[in-house]
Amino acid sequence: MARDVLSIGQVRIHTGGATREEAMKEAADILEAVGAVTGAYFDAMQQREQTVSTYMGNELAIPHGTNETKDAILDSALSVVRYDGGVDWGGEPVTFVIGIAGKGDEHLEILSQIAILFSDEDDVARLRAAANAEELYEIVSAAGV
Repeated sequence: MARDVLSIGQVRIHTGGATREEAMKEAADILEAVGAVTGAYFDAMQQREQTVSTYMGNELAIPHGTNETKDAILDSALSVVRYDGGVDWGGEPVTFVIGIAGKGDEHLEILSQIAILFSDEDDVARLRAAANAEELYEIVSAAGV
């Protein structure tokens, strides 16, 4: 990536779980806090989720907005949240919720890096074992995200 889409402040770990809606709201709130999206982005995430699940397998969900709501995206950014208590994502077990906002087509490159990271069982185990947000951030950053 040309510039960092992820900073330490956009990475969180929760010992408990969350509902899918709570997890999406947190993902959107983090992106909004860094100025990447407007307040309308959470609704955009919900709209996409109603048409197609953003569950990706390997305990990962990547909520993001619909193409029709591109105007809610101001800049490219990520949020990474691990819920040790899990999230029921439409019947699928999710531990990692990565919110994504991509200006233009940047989200495609970001998505491919995340997909590569989460396709490796050892990497997923390392992400799950990270003791704190700093460690989690280091692993994700090292993957080129």
